[in-house]
Amino acid sequence: MPFAVVCRLVPVLLVMLMPLPAAALSMAFINPGKSTEPYWSLANAAMGQVAESLGIELEILTAERNYLAQIHLLEALGERPAQQRPDYVIVVGEKATLPAQLAAAELADIPIFLAFNSVIGEANEEVGFPRQRYRHWLGSLVPVAEEGGYIAARALIQEARQSLPTDQPLKMIAIAGDRSTHTSIERNRGLERALLEFPETTLLQKVYADWSYGKALEQTSHLLRRYPDVRLIWTASDLQGFAAAEAARHLGLTPGRDVFISALNATPAALDAVLSGELSALAGGHHMAGAWAMVLLYDYHHGQDFLATEGTAELKFSMFSLLDRAAAARLVERRKSQSRTDFCQFSRVCNPKLEAYDFSYARWLDM
Repeated sequence: MPFAVVCRLVPVLLVMLMPLPAAALSMAFINPGKSTEPYWSLANAAMGQVAESLGIELEILTAERNYLAQIHLLEALGERPAQQRPDYVIVVGEKATLPAQLAAAELADIPIFLAFNSVIGEANEEVGFPRQRYRHWLGSLVPVAEEGGYIAARALIQEARQSLPTDQPLKMIAIAGDRSTHTSIERNRGLERALLEFPETTLLQKVYADWSYGKALEQTSHLLRRYPDVRLIWTASDLQGFAAAEAARHLGLTPGRDVFISALNATPAALDAVLSGELSALAGGHHMAGAWAMVLLYDYHHGQDFLATEGTAELKFSMFSLLDRAAAARLVERRKSQSRTDFCQFSRVCNPKLEAYDFSYARWLDM
């Protein structure tokens, strides 16, 4: 064989003998909200940071509040060529879409994980439990939503008690989310727990605004006219809190002085409202549930199955923290500086000696 030919063949043989680079771990997130919603923008950003930190290819697909789109987006993933499908898909399963999403993932051979929500009541009868009826359903991760409602309500009552005359009765109205989702039901239970601790506080009426600013504005205006001596307004989200503040202003009341309002969600606008005094109490941190789900799936992919380490595939973690003025100011500065978090430190694969997952917002804030 001529030498020139050998020289051309050797590089080819070397390339063939070298191991091919491993394909990057890939995940897709089907976001049920709108691309402009502050809460879901926070969730997307947190998941993007995990992807950057752990070397994950992340694709975010937004349903724009169209519940059928949550199903269709997953079905579209399954219609892709096998090599273009994600290794895992994370869903929220809002508006009873989980059964159809599980079926689509099963058909497409894509492992699926439920985050932010859990399965309760009749839904359990329909879909069963992770890794049983649907073998590709790996598990679920939900924040302790009851904790969020409780933290906000307790701080709200304490703030009002410190600011109002001691002989003034504390009368409250509540603007809840919806009547059916696990998150909303649990937040309401948190409110009820706080009320039991402070029996001098009277809840006059609770209404459901379905997470809508417009509906919360209308309901709060109506209730403040019905109960002119109300001084506390507990709301289940930041948008509903802003609506309550606007309704109070329309009636000549000053939030933080004449009426005290609490909310949930650590959105930039909510943090600003805490700093300005418009919101008297705020709890947040649950927007990180998607990010923590990615950490769990990263570990699962690399041989650390959370079912084995946690003893269950249906996981529930404390994620809420009280965001008072000091915490809000610190978080605002942190976001301005665009500091990045090394999410590897939360992973069992990165830290084999890690005894337990800690997905609390308080720890994340202190880093």
